[in-house]
Amino acid sequence: MPDDDKLLQQLVAKLDAAHGRSLISVVLYGSAAGTEHHGAYSDLNVFCVLAAVTPKELAASEPVFAWWRAQHQPAPLLMSEHEMRTSTDCFPIEFKDMLERRKVLHGADVVAGLEVDEVFYRAQVEHDLRAKLLRLRQKAAGVLSNSELLIRLMADSLSTFCVLGHHALHLAGEDAPWGKREIAARCVERFGLKAQPFYTLLDLREGRAKARDLNAVALFGTYLEAIGVLVDAVDKLDR
Repeated sequence: MPDDDKLLQQLVAKLDAAHGRSLISVVLYGSAAGTEHHGAYSDLNVFCVLAAVTPKELAASEPVFAWWRAQHQPAPLLMSEHEMRTSTDCFPIEFKDMLERRKVLHGADVVAGLEVDEVFYRAQVEHDLRAKLLRLRQKAAGVLSNSELLIRLMADSLSTFCVLGHHALHLAGEDAPWGKREIAARCVERFGLKAQPFYTLLDLREGRAKARDLNAVALFGTYLEAIGVLVDAVDKLDR
């Protein structure tokens, strides 16, 4: 991904210029740090660790973050080193993702050796599934009559639900793959949801299917149903 590599190099250079020795680490995590990154649908998720995060550091970060958002990327996750080491129980999904898939772009590998307290892990997976499902329905209510926008909405959301499916499998004691098709297949086996909407959307993202050939509303219905099955499955897992 040469364009992404160039963007990341620019981001690191800007963060280094803004923070100097206060910049402890910059870490790329998520699909972009693995092999299944899809530039049209996947974000570059960046974790930035500073010695401290005060209004001074935020002011220095402001132009960098504004530039990064202008590249259609989410703002970096910004923490102090102390916050990072005391927040693994609050953000188990994020830190588990980093522990499994990361690329250090600058400084120390601050994630190595972190231990994630799993007390709230299941609750966060269920919370995020329900919250993303509610958000998906909210957005769909405004575009249901526009097939192009509805299909784009589903395609954009797919990565998030696949990541949460990965974590649901982990919670269920299963081997949890990171490839989206493999996640869908394993969730079908373990939780009994229908694979068709996931495979259709993956075909669309990979250029194997055309949006004009899809019944957007029918696809949305089966997509919601499959996500609902996954939510119920996580809800029933041991607390």
